[in-house]
Amino acid sequence: MSDTASVTLLHGTDEYAIAAHIEKLVTALGDPSIADMNIARFDGRAGLNFESLNTAINSIPFISPRRLVVLVHPSSAFPTGRTQKQAPSIPAAQADVPPSEQRKIFLKLLDSVPPTTNLVLVETDTLKADHWLVKWAQKSGAVIRVYLLPKRGEMSKWIENEARKQGGRLEPQAAALLAEMSSEDTRIAAQEITKLLTYVNYARPVTSADVEQVSIVRTQGDVFSLVDALGTGNGQIAQKMLHRLLENEETFSLWGMVIRQFRLLLLAREMIDSNATLVEMQSALHVHEFVAQKIYNQAKRFSMPELEAIYHRLLEIDEGAKTSQVTLDLALDMLVVELAGQ
Repeated sequence: MSDTASVTLLHGTDEYAIAAHIEKLVTALGDPSIADMNIARFDGRAGLNFESLNTAINSIPFISPRRLVVLVHPSSAFPTGRTQKQAPSIPAAQADVPPSEQRKIFLKLLDSVPPTTNLVLVETDTLKADHWLVKWAQKSGAVIRVYLLPKRGEMSKWIENEARKQGGRLEPQAAALLAEMSSEDTRIAAQEITKLLTYVNYARPVTSADVEQVSIVRTQGDVFSLVDALGTGNGQIAQKMLHRLLENEETFSLWGMVIRQFRLLLLAREMIDSNATLVEMQSALHVHEFVAQKIYNQAKRFSMPELEAIYHRLLEIDEGAKTSQVTLDLALDMLVVELAGQ
């Protein structure tokens, strides 16, 4: 079935590839000024308003044959053992419906998605074959795409291939060094490839010396320092680190790293609350040991409600930036002021 089907299920650990898939769907909507009015985004972890989702799915496209609705983490909105905090906002008449019945209501909505809407369901983890969303998608004929992060031994080759896609080339030694720096994070690796190719003006292959010159290690360290300052409520240091990052990094690249950092902290906090070991956390997050240790220490400084609120705020900022309501550098500055003042 083609990607013009009414429902598409994207799942797997490669968030960069998933985002690229969604971006293609956004591009297919045509004129960006009109496309923005035909795009709606929801996140099951940030609290899902069922009525708003229903409205978005069934709305008529504006001067376009189709509209796009993206629902990230739908499983989190309809978990098996739902707590009141996790409960999605559903119509009052269904407020006392058991979790299993709420999921049925949601699946019924999926069954009725009109052909003028492309609903994309995104899970940033690999779903098992017996997962309720996979079973529904297979039965309904929805598009299913699985995007997995390359294994550590495959990352160098992935980097070389991505560089060719971007119109340049990395020498094998340079690709291996960048792979070591970026671990299996394809989003950061792709951003660094763009930076490196720009650095050499696409005129020659990127060398190991270029990678060392334009290293992401310092930037990652500064992002950790920024989050450390926020975790301890030191607004002055947080502002200093943010302004240093904004001076040296492309804003959207920095924004991606900040979102990734708080997503990792949210996942880490969940694992800490579940008594997971540091080794288990490192494996689940697909990061190096020293990064896992830093994330573990930072996550303990935040409560789960605090991280959920921050993540929800990041989603609001992301949506505002996509709709040109606010610039990212200003939004980041405001966010640091908000968090440091809490």
